Amino acid sequence: MGETKIETIAAIDLGANFIRMIIAEISNNGSIKVLDDLHKNTSIGKDTFKNKRIGLEAIYECCDTLNGFIKLMKDYNVKSYWAVSTSGIREAENREYVLEQIRVKTGILIEVINNSQERLLVFKAIRDRLQDSEKIYDEGALVLNIGSGGIEVSVYMEGTLRFTEYIKIGALRLRETLSELENKSSNFPDLMREYVESKIYSSIKYMKRVKIKNFICLGGSLKLIMKFYENKDDNYLTKGLLVDFYNKLCEMSTEKVCDIYNLSSREAKLLLPSITLVLSFINMTEAEGIYVPQISLRHGMLRDMIISKYDSAKKEFYNQDIISSIWFIAEKYGVDKKHANNVEKTAMQIFDQTYKIHSFSERERTILKIAAILHDVGKYISLDDQGKHCYSIIHNEQILGFSDRDLNIVANVARYQSDEIPSLSHENYNVLNYKDKLIVSKLAAVLKLADAINMSNRNKIKDVMVTFDERFVYFNIESYSDITLEAWCFEKNVDFFEEVLGLKPILKIKK
Repeated sequence: MGETKIETIAAIDLGANFIRMIIAEISNNGSIKVLDDLHKNTSIGKDTFKNKRIGLEAIYECCDTLNGFIKLMKDYNVKSYWAVSTSGIREAENREYVLEQIRVKTGILIEVINNSQERLLVFKAIRDRLQDSEKIYDEGALVLNIGSGGIEVSVYMEGTLRFTEYIKIGALRLRETLSELENKSSNFPDLMREYVESKIYSSIKYMKRVKIKNFICLGGSLKLIMKFYENKDDNYLTKGLLVDFYNKLCEMSTEKVCDIYNLSSREAKLLLPSITLVLSFINMTEAEGIYVPQISLRHGMLRDMIISKYDSAKKEFYNQDIISSIWFIAEKYGVDKKHANNVEKTAMQIFDQTYKIHSFSERERTILKIAAILHDVGKYISLDDQGKHCYSIIHNEQILGFSDRDLNIVANVARYQSDEIPSLSHENYNVLNYKDKLIVSKLAAVLKLADAINMSNRNKIKDVMVTFDERFVYFNIESYSDITLEAWCFEKNVDFFEEVLGLKPILKIKK
């Protein structure tokens, strides 16, 4: 065994309702030892969800908190940190100014992550911390992550991710959105429940088709509620107890909730929307209770930092969740799974054997894999201009763990598997930076040939071997039957590959 390496790191989460930081020692054997975990209130989310912009007072308050965190990091001799912001800053119209003021006043660089990236980090935390998580996923589980600005809904069946969706009805947003109706309604809890149900229609449609045995919930006010039932299992709450608590809550004012449960006004106001969301989803399942693992986005960030530094095998494990969610998107848009599978297989063979002329990393390989699976989604709208429709669909989807930048690259690559080639007259391509334009063009060139080789969708190709000389790249195809049509389509895409990658493709057929 090698020497154990220990490093002190910090994960900072600028949420809509709280700014949180966890400091921990991590080691190359995968262990995490939490040294400190703290949080401070913030008005960022309230400003964003109500006014669409973050005010100066919230910025000053945020910077004061972060400067306090910096002093603590120095005390612990933190070697590296990762700071992210979610919906509170992400959705603010003045977010660039806010992030720059934070950088100038504190020196902290904040990465704005989207809900798909946030969701993957939470999944990593659950798998790491929830006992029997694999068994729970195998039996079927709904995972509900309640944030201040939105909820993330995911379904696992037989151990794989089958469905995932983000809906903008987080606990704080829900309260702020309906605040003006609270004094106008004689039954505000019912009104809130009706509003929630109107927003989760697509989830309801999916849940009716599957049987889900387990329910996992994170965020919201669940940790607070667990404290009210300290004699119960730390990580489990029965549905009956939650319904009883909800019924009591419906009869109390915010002030009374504060008095009885010794909560701040902010905490008390979030109880009703949190429980309303939980009950709306648990009623779609067969679950008799709720698993409430004591984890957060920050725990997922710590686990991700360990994986990035020390555990490449684990990274591949989580990539399976990503690919599983991609196949769900493909199914939603009626993609021919057999054809998509063949194109994806061929694209990976070409990519792996042409490394010396593209020099891309595992990141670009994953982008190509996803674009290959989804390259036909545009046909769901129309066979005419299907490349443009393909771009539009993918660009507006949520790919688990993908940043907005990477999502845009995937959408561009998938668009150009058609007869089109990238052009500066295309806005979607023109807005990319120089590096990303090259990534799109090179991957699209590979995808065009992979699609051409599988054009007839009759599973004619047994294997693809790629060889080189100074001027040419030879595609040695072993086929089961005549591929005259595929050869013709291949030839139509040769010029673009040669222009982008500098070698002329030559097709050699071996039956």
